[in-house]
Amino acid sequence: MAVAALRAWGRVGRGAGGGLAGARRAFLGDAPLVWPGGSSSSSSSSKKAAASGRSLSTSPALLLAVRRFTDKHEWISVENGIGTVGISNFAQEALGDVVYCSLPEIGTKLNKQDEFGALESVKAASELYSPLTGEVTEINTALAEQPGMVNKSCYQDGWLIKMTVDNPSEFDELMSEDAYEKYIKSIE
Repeated sequence: MAVAALRAWGRVGRGAGGGLAGARRAFLGDAPLVWPGGSSSSSSSSKKAAASGRSLSTSPALLLAVRRFTDKHEWISVENGIGTVGISNFAQEALGDVVYCSLPEIGTKLNKQDEFGALESVKAASELYSPLTGEVTEINTALAEQPGMVNKSCYQDGWLIKMTVDNPSEFDELMSEDAYEKYIKSIE
């Protein structure tokens, strides 16, 4: 669904037939907008939208999550107050084939920059540090059987932990993807 939204948005301003309205039509068709809670600009359009099953939601789940990085090569993306943490592509390449993941227990409280685990590879071992303050809500249990997922899919299936975000301002202090790329180039 997000891909379709991006494609429709990409057509805005390139003759998509009416700017934002054209993008909305490309994504939702001609169904009227229905706002969260079911209200719309007219009751008849609300009934039509309900019948078509289409609605417009402002859910953060529809937005692309922004990934931020630490200087120790962990990344975090936050959605609905829960941060997903992993290591960067740069870090997994430097480590080599990951053969073991040591992760914390669910419920572990972490402060920003606290050590929360380690990754072991055929080349080295590396400690893991929390990018934010929060509590561990989930660990990637699949890594116990398949630690190599950290190498194969470090930004998706190879995530390490999920955690609450106790201090959202800490997220803004982390490096953006562009800043992290510049940081990597400066240390190479």
